[in-house]
Amino acid sequence: MSVDHAEPRRRSIEVEYWVIDDEGRLTEPGELVAASPGAEREFVEPVLEIKTTPCETAAELREELFDRIGAVLERADDLGKRLVPLATPVGDERISELSSDRTRIQNTVVGEDFAYVRHCAGTHVHVEQQPGREIDQLNALVALDPALALVNSSPYYRGRPMAAGARSKCYRWLAYDDIPHQGWLWRYVSDREEWTRRLERRHEEFVTVATDAGVSRQTLESNFDPESAVWTPVQLRSSFSTVEWRSPDTALPSQVVRLANRLADIVGDLEDTDVRIDSQKGRVTDETIVLPEFDAVLEYVDAAIREGLESDAVRSYLDRMGFDVDAYEPITHEIAGRGRIDPDEARRLRLEYAERLERDVRRAKPLHSD
Repeated sequence: MSVDHAEPRRRSIEVEYWVIDDEGRLTEPGELVAASPGAEREFVEPVLEIKTTPCETAAELREELFDRIGAVLERADDLGKRLVPLATPVGDERISELSSDRTRIQNTVVGEDFAYVRHCAGTHVHVEQQPGREIDQLNALVALDPALALVNSSPYYRGRPMAAGARSKCYRWLAYDDIPHQGWLWRYVSDREEWTRRLERRHEEFVTVATDAGVSRQTLESNFDPESAVWTPVQLRSSFSTVEWRSPDTALPSQVVRLANRLADIVGDLEDTDVRIDSQKGRVTDETIVLPEFDAVLEYVDAAIREGLESDAVRSYLDRMGFDVDAYEPITHEIAGRGRIDPDEARRLRLEYAERLERDVRRAKPLHSD
């Protein structure tokens, strides 16, 4: 497969940002939700999500994402608000939720550990399914999961250093530790029927825990189905006809769109590509995607979360799998090594990276307010 010249399938991106005021304090998006198509509230108060539509090309995705972020930034400037591209809010502030049945059910099922999820902002990448090759696409995404290291953007949780990818550690090893099948990376699948069976089993487990805790069946069914009741990082989405990768942190727009487009190039068009599992190392060539055994993938994922691009094994693996590792500069390695972060330092870091985001967007498309 020539991933640089194949016709990629449609792709879209969803990216979450913390919203702050001019003093670096977390605040609600408010009117920013109306600033652009695709701007939406998330389940916690100080987060805004910005989504693109399915885009035909890499250039189209980049232009639409930057246009939408730029429109939000223009309105934010009027309101004295800013967007922060960090995967956690860095500091130890209390993060409040928006009231909803869905969130209440998640708190019931996950328990106190759901607090970890409230401190996370990430990126979701969707790539259009290729009829007949959906499972190859899904398995390839599983093998590419260590690419999360390319955009790790915060090593801190509640003011303390945690890991190069603090958000990924919060999700996979802490929030869902008691219900691991809901949030961990799943093994490769052999066919669509196996994927469906897995979803149904996880949904049954979710329903059992929720109903045992007193949640009514009617409330459950109106908020969750088998697809939406799992948070595994790689998913086959029937409702959108996409394969979805949910692992990356939020980060600077230029970095997340670069990663999204590269991912779509690799897994988007497998027409003439042989995808097979028979290696401990993995590699992408012009005609073949060789996936490592799943246990080897997990070793790379663990290193991507703990060490990020400071791991030589991760860098080497991502290079073999078709990524230009040197093109990425993860924020997490810029801000690591500070020890405990006090509230003043957390606000200063948020302001610094809000400015970095604005410069990133301004370089691509000047804001009208300049």
